This record gives sequence, structure tokens and C-alpha cells, in this order.
Amino acid sequence: MFQEAKVSDTIEEVVKEDVWGSIKEFLDWGFHFGEGENRIHLTIGLLLVIIISFLVVGFLLRLFRKLFTRRMDEIDTQKFVSVFKFIKYIVYIIVVFAVLSLAGVNITPFLAASAALLVGLGLALQELFQDVIAGMFIITDKSVLVGDIIEVDSKVGRVIEIKLRTTRALTRDDKIIIIPNHKFISDTVINYTQNHKTTRESVTVGVKYGSDTRLVEQLLLEAAAEHKGVMKRPKPFVLFQDFGDSALIFTLNFFIGDSFIDPLIKSEIRFRIDEKFRANNVTIPFPQRDVHFYPTEGAKK
Repeated sequence: MFQEAKVSDTIEEVVKEDVWGSIKEFLDWGFHFGEGENRIHLTIGLLLVIIISFLVVGFLLRLFRKLFTRRMDEIDTQKFVSVFKFIKYIVYIIVVFAVLSLAGVNITPFLAASAALLVGLGLALQELFQDVIAGMFIITDKSVLVGDIIEVDSKVGRVIEIKLRTTRALTRDDKIIIIPNHKFISDTVINYTQNHKTTRESVTVGVKYGSDTRLVEQLLLEAAAEHKGVMKRPKPFVLFQDFGDSALIFTLNFFIGDSFIDPLIKSEIRFRIDEKFRANNVTIPFPQRDVHFYPTEGAKK
């Protein structure tokens, strides 16, 4: 009885050794490159270790992202995710090199080749890296937010999306402009709504000399007050701008809550001003010049 149990244990051990040997042989199967210390072993076991490491790191990164974004609003979450994607790629690269090093692979040649490659890419794609770094600054310091009205290269648009490399804005004529993020650092960008949504706009008009200036002021204020897009507070006001060559120059200043549509508001106010000037006999002059002829002796003859 004892001998049968001993034989059974021996058979079980042999089977386990055979199974383990088969598994080990399967995991060691692959490709081998080079010789000596620089010999590279690309095996199924190494690939499985890399895949498992990716899955574990991916799970930890998702958990990390959820912990940080659980109390953020939707806009801040989108910005954090954009930066997080860039960080995630770097983490994956570090994990690959770490796994290769722990598996006994000499990663020195890879690091040397990567350094040379990064130098070449840095020279060839320096603007791309500038855009990425600028995108990270924009997202973290909130210098530009989704919904802001900005002016870049004399084009006004409403920001609709901020990504790691580019920012997209919708212009007043319903066209999308794609702005490289490095422009927000290297160029001058006007943000109409950085501090608040209210902006002050103005309409300039000239009237002929001899006009009742107080009446002109009253008509301009009425034109602004009658428009629904003009805010009641702060109140509109009129400036007697200058004595022009052919006209008295006035500027109507008013405040609006959406500077994205200010050309439409200005156009409608100009229509109202023209109607009120016509009804009250206020003339908008055109440039005039006095020409004097001095006759010569030949002309007299």
C-alpha cells in the first residue's frame, strides 16, 4: 500500500515536471538576435509579461484618473484628460523599458538609439513639441477657456475645443479655424472675455458743422437704448471725439453681453442712427474741399 502511494507520488511529480517543462519551453520559444551580452531574446514569455504589465498599468492609470477627476467639472475634466494622455504615453514607454531590463535584456542599445532618434525628432518636429508644451500650459493655467472670444491674426472666433496640440475656434462667418497652441505663447492674442463676458463697443459718426451737438448726443443715446442687445447697466455714453476736417466726430459707446455678434449689433444701431438723423434733419456730411483757381497771364489773354 505504501509502495503504491510512493509510486503514485513519483508519477505525479514526473507529470508536473513534464507539464512545467512544456510550459517553460513554450514560454522560451521565440527569436534570438545578436551574440554575447548584447544578445536579445524576444520570446512569448517576454511578450506575455509586457502585455500583463500594460494591463496592470492601464488599470492603475484609469483609477488614478478617476480619483483626480471625480470632483472636476466637465471642462476641467476634458483638459485633464488631454494632458493625461500625453503622460500615459510616457508611462507606457517607461514600463516597456523597465520590463525589458527586469527580463535580462540589455536596454543600453535601445536607450542610445532612442536618444539619437529623439534628437532628430526634436530638430524636425520642434514646432510640434512647442504646440504640445504650449497646450499643457494653456490647459493648466486656464489662459484660454472653452467659450472665450479671442482674436488671432485679425480673426475673431469663439473657442469650441482645446486639445493638446491645437485649439479650434468658430468664426463669425461659421468657419472653423485651427490654431496651433504655440501661437498663444509666441504671438499676441486678444481675449475679449478673459475677465468677464461684458465688452464695450462703439460706433463713430460725423455730423456737419453747425449741428445741435446736444441733439446729436440725445439721438445717439436713444438709438443705443432702443436696441435689445445693448445692456442697460453700465449705461451707454457719447463722446464728442474731435473737430474733423469736414464733420464733428461723435462716438457712441455701449456695452454688450456677447461680443461674438457685435458686428450685427453695430449694423442695426447704425440703421437706427441714420433714421433718427433723417427725422431730425441732422446731416451726415461727405468730405468737401474748396478749390481756388489763380489765373495766369496766359489764361487772361
